[in-house]
Amino acid sequence: MTNEKVLIFDTTLRDGEQSAGIGLTVEEKLVVAKQLERLGVDIIEAGFAASSPGDHEAITTIAREVKTPIIASLARCVENDIDLAWEALKKAARPRIHTFISSSDVHLMDILNKDPEQVLTMAVKSVEKAKKHCDDVEFSPMDATRTDLEYLYRLIEATIEAGATTINVPDTVGYTIPSEFRKRIELIKDNVPNIDKAVLSVHCHNDLGNAAANSIAAVEAGARQVEGCINGLGERAGNASLEEVIMTIHTREDIFGLTTNVDTTEIYPTSRLVSDITGFIVQPNKAIVGANAFRHASGIHQDGIIKQRTTFEIMDPQVVGWSSNSLVLGKLSGRAGLKSRLEQLGYSPDDTELNQIFDAFKELADAKREITDADLISLMSSHRRHVDIKESYKLDHVQVTCGDQQIPTATVTILFPDDKLVTDASTGTGPVDAVYKAINRIIEIPNSLTEFRVDSVTEGIDALGDVTIRIKNDDGTFVGRGSDTDIIVASAKAYMNALNRACVASQ
Repeated sequence: MTNEKVLIFDTTLRDGEQSAGIGLTVEEKLVVAKQLERLGVDIIEAGFAASSPGDHEAITTIAREVKTPIIASLARCVENDIDLAWEALKKAARPRIHTFISSSDVHLMDILNKDPEQVLTMAVKSVEKAKKHCDDVEFSPMDATRTDLEYLYRLIEATIEAGATTINVPDTVGYTIPSEFRKRIELIKDNVPNIDKAVLSVHCHNDLGNAAANSIAAVEAGARQVEGCINGLGERAGNASLEEVIMTIHTREDIFGLTTNVDTTEIYPTSRLVSDITGFIVQPNKAIVGANAFRHASGIHQDGIIKQRTTFEIMDPQVVGWSSNSLVLGKLSGRAGLKSRLEQLGYSPDDTELNQIFDAFKELADAKREITDADLISLMSSHRRHVDIKESYKLDHVQVTCGDQQIPTATVTILFPDDKLVTDASTGTGPVDAVYKAINRIIEIPNSLTEFRVDSVTEGIDALGDVTIRIKNDDGTFVGRGSDTDIIVASAKAYMNALNRACVASQ
C-alpha cells in the first residue's frame, strides 16, 4: 500500500467560517481558496449554498475561478438545498455535492422529529437527486459516532447504492476517542457490503481535543479522505487541524505507507493567510504552525539542535514553509532585496504591488533598525487587508494627548470617497476609546465593539503592534486588523478596517 493517497478535504470556508466571530467576504474566500489550491488540497468545501446569498455567491465565484481541486457545496437532504448547491457549482471543473442528514437517535428525536426509516428514505432520495446533477456525491450521516451501528450500516449501504461516491463518517460533537473511532471505521468496512464502491472519509470535531488523533486512527483503519480546517478552525472547539493530520502522515510515512497531494512548504503561508483574514490568532504552542513550534528555550535542547537538528526536531521547519534564512533588511535595503526576501517567505508581488509595499517598508524601516520576517509578514498582511476590502474611508491622520493628569483626547482626520477630508475630535476613558469615539463622530456606522486584542508581532521595544478587533451591528460581525509601531495608530487602523468591512456589507 506504499504511496497510496489520503485525500485532503478542506472545509475552512464552510465549517471553519462557523467559528463564532468569523465572517468572510466573497473576495476573502476567493483569496483563501486560491491559496488552498496552491497548498494542494484535493477538495475545497466552498460553503453551504442554501444558507445565504453570500455563501451561494462565494461558491459560484470559487467554482468559476479555482480549477484544480474538487469544489464542493454542503446541502441538507432537502430538495431545494441540493438544487441551490448545483446552481452554485455548475461552472466548476470538478463539482461535488455534499449532502447530509442526522442519524443518531438523539438527533432524530430532538432535531428532526422523524423515525429512522423516514431519514433513510430522505437520504436515499437526496443522493439520487444530487446524482442527477453531478457524478461526484458525498453523503454524511451526521453524529455518526453516536448512531446505532446496525442502522449506520444500512444507511451507508443504501446511500452508496443510490450513487454516493464518498461516505463521510462525522464525529460531529467530538464525542469519540481514537481506539473507539478506529474500531467503528473497521466495523463499517467489514459490515457494509458495497463500501468498496465509495471513498471512506472522516470529519472530526475537537470538543475533547481528539480531532486530529481520531482522524489519524481512522486513516489507520482504512479511511482515505480526511476533512478538517486550517489552524483547526470550526464550530465550537473546531475541526481536525489539517496541518497536523498532513504532517503526521508525512512525517510517519514509515508507519502509514501513505502520502497526500499537499505541497507541505505551503502549510505555514496558508496558516498565516487564514489567521490574518479571519482574525483568529494561532496559539504560540500550536503544533506545526505556532510561533514556538520550532523554537528551543531549554539549554539541553539548544545544545542538541546545534550539534544535530534531528535530536529535538522531528520535522525540518522549511518543509512546512518556515524560513531559516537570516538575511537582515533595513532602511538601506532596496527593492531587489525586499522582493527576494518576500519570495523566500512565499509571496509573489508584481511590480505595482512591490512599489506599494516598498513605500510601506521604508516607513517601517525608518521606525525600526532591522526588519524581521515577522515584520514583513505583518506588512504583507496589512497590504492584503487594503487590497481585499474596498476602502470607502481612509485614515489620514490621528493625534492623541493623554496621561495620568489629562483627559485622553483624540483628533482624527478621515479621507472620504469624494477626496474630502473630515476632521473631528473626542475625549474618552483612554486614548483608544477617544480615537474610536472621534472616528464614530465622522463615520456614522452604528456598532458595538465585542473584542479588542493587542499582540506584539516581534520582540523588542520597537516591535510592531498588531491590533485585532471585532465589531457587531445588524449586518453581522466584522473583523478589523491594523499594524503599526504606534499601538494607538494600529488601533485606529484596525477600527477603520472593520468599519470598511461593515460598510461593504451594508451596500
